[in-house]
Amino acid sequence: MSATKKAIYPGSFDPITNGHLDILDRALAIFPEITIVVAGTGAKNPLFSPEERVELIRATVKARGYSEKQVKVDRWSGLIMEYATEHKFNAVIRGLRAASDFEYEFMMASMNKQINSEVETLFMMTAQNLYFVSSSMIKELARYGGEIGGYVPKEVVAAVKQKVKTIDGPTGAVKGRR
Repeated sequence: MSATKKAIYPGSFDPITNGHLDILDRALAIFPEITIVVAGTGAKNPLFSPEERVELIRATVKARGYSEKQVKVDRWSGLIMEYATEHKFNAVIRGLRAASDFEYEFMMASMNKQINSEVETLFMMTAQNLYFVSSSMIKELARYGGEIGGYVPKEVVAAVKQKVKTIDGPTGAVKGRR
C-alpha cells in the first residue's frame, strides 16, 4: 500500500465537540488532509440535521484557521468503507474516549477491514481533560440549562442553545424541569 496522504474522520458530530477537535488537530499532524464525514446517526436522537452539522463543522474549522485543503467536510449515509473506496481514502481516524469505546470501535474496525482490506483504521485517544465529553452529554447538559462552553467550540455554543430553545421552549430547558 502506498503512503497515505489523506484520511477520513467519520462520525455523527451532533454537535462537534472539543474532544473531536482534539483528535482532528493531532490527526492533522500525521495527515496533511482530512475529510470529516458526517455520517448517519443510526439509532441516535440527533439535535441537528446532517446539513446543519456540516455547516457547524465548516464554521468551526474555518475559525480554527484550517484551510479547505487541510480539512474538508462532507456527509454520507452509507457504509464508511464505501465512502473510502469511492473517494480513494485508505485511512480512517477514530477517536477513543474511554475503555468502553474500544470494544465497539474494535468490532467496527474489524468489520470494516473485512469489507475493504486496503483501508486502515487508526485509533487516537482523546486528551485526558476531554475523555468524558460526548455529543450526547453536551445535548443533555444544554437541555437542562448547563454551561457547555468548555466542551464545544464557541461557534457551536450559540447553535446548540438556539436549537434547544426551539425544541424545548423559550426557557431553553427540558419541559418539566424544576
